Amino acid sequence: MKKILTLVCVSAFGGLLTLGGYKLFIEDNQNDTIAVEQVSDLPVYVPANHTNALNNAATIAPSFVEAAEKSIDAVVHVKNTSIVNAPMSFQDLFYGRSSQRAQVGTGSGVIISPTGYIVTNNHVIQNANEISITLNNNKSYMAELIGSDEATDIALLKIDTDEDLPFIAFGDSDNAKVGEWVLAVGNPFNLNSTVTAGIISAKSRDLSGRNTQSFIQTDAAVNPGNSGGALVNTNGDLIGINTAISSRTGSYIGYSFAVPSNIARKIVNDIMEYGNVQNGILGVVGGALNSKAAEELGTEITEGFYVSEVTEDTGAEKAGIKSGDIIKKIDNVEINKFSDLAGYLKTKSPDDIVNVTLLRDGDKEVLPVKLLKPSTYMLQTIGFVKNASKKELKKYGAEYGIKISKFDKNYQPYWNKNGVEEGSIITRINGKKLYSVDDAQNAMKLRDFNEPLQIEVINTNGEKVVYNFR
Repeated sequence: MKKILTLVCVSAFGGLLTLGGYKLFIEDNQNDTIAVEQVSDLPVYVPANHTNALNNAATIAPSFVEAAEKSIDAVVHVKNTSIVNAPMSFQDLFYGRSSQRAQVGTGSGVIISPTGYIVTNNHVIQNANEISITLNNNKSYMAELIGSDEATDIALLKIDTDEDLPFIAFGDSDNAKVGEWVLAVGNPFNLNSTVTAGIISAKSRDLSGRNTQSFIQTDAAVNPGNSGGALVNTNGDLIGINTAISSRTGSYIGYSFAVPSNIARKIVNDIMEYGNVQNGILGVVGGALNSKAAEELGTEITEGFYVSEVTEDTGAEKAGIKSGDIIKKIDNVEINKFSDLAGYLKTKSPDDIVNVTLLRDGDKEVLPVKLLKPSTYMLQTIGFVKNASKKELKKYGAEYGIKISKFDKNYQPYWNKNGVEEGSIITRINGKKLYSVDDAQNAMKLRDFNEPLQIEVINTNGEKVVYNFR
């Protein structure tokens, strides 16, 4: 029993010694270390690191304030009022009312001059009986339609004011880079003066599948009502006209598309100077290269435009471009796909000279090519039509007209059944005489969509027959 008590006392005494040593030597040293860290390290390092992080973020993140201030007052609300034929209701019959109704559509527009010229989308004002413009200061004006181009979906309007208006200057869309910050300014869902931000996701996008378009793709939020509004860079320069979205719901899901400013500017200049669009053609037929096409053509090159055919009497033929050539660049614009080629040519006019860089049998050549006016036009319900020579007109006993070059396969059986063949002469559209494909194009632009399309053709019996299409 004594031994057990002795052992317990020794153990207790040893524990007291250990605890005392810890309190005296170890705990005091730790308190001193913590105090030093609190005094010296926290004020010196933690706030400094925090401040640097904020400064770095401010340096990297762009400011959109200046661009928004430059553009927001130059973007307007566009209201399109059109008269449409609605289904006849019982009340209409009972009261003897007309079935025609006023239909209102809205969109956006961009003031491009202090004198009141406004660019918007053709689809925003199409078939309008009345167009009104509301500025950001809530002043409203009636607008005059100066002209439009359905192919590029661009229209030019004009309002008259007593004072100079804020406007946005055109930028160079060719210099816009993928990954560059941009702002979309417009009036989505009738919410005036809305600004959204994003980056350029891609360039030279073709949504039609017919190689006729060349859009700038962005991820800036664009919704119904944004059409015709401005796409601007961080300097506030206009680099595009917002036109379309890719969506299954009809609202923004991440992709939006704008007509490049260089195309829009060219269309506006043509409308103001000539009243219509003056397109310059290169004169080549072919397609974009990819792995499959390169394998079929026996080449290792997978980017560029492969020339399969050169059109007769065009600038390309006169310059010496040949079938089998691969176009890699026009002026300073690289050509990787057909929309690169089509988009750049839409910024050019007849008689412009472009430098075409091409590969021929592995060798690089640069050929200057003079662009010419197009002599071919895709006419609705028929197909391709071309300017007719005097000899071709004489064959059909016609003093004027254009010839059917190639039928649309969907309409060919109808025309052949009525004695109209390729080579036949079209003399009028909606009563307007045709002397060139330009006349046909203008007649189609000016047609009233509530009226039937009338096409006068000389058939194989030499008879002039008018065909009506709705």
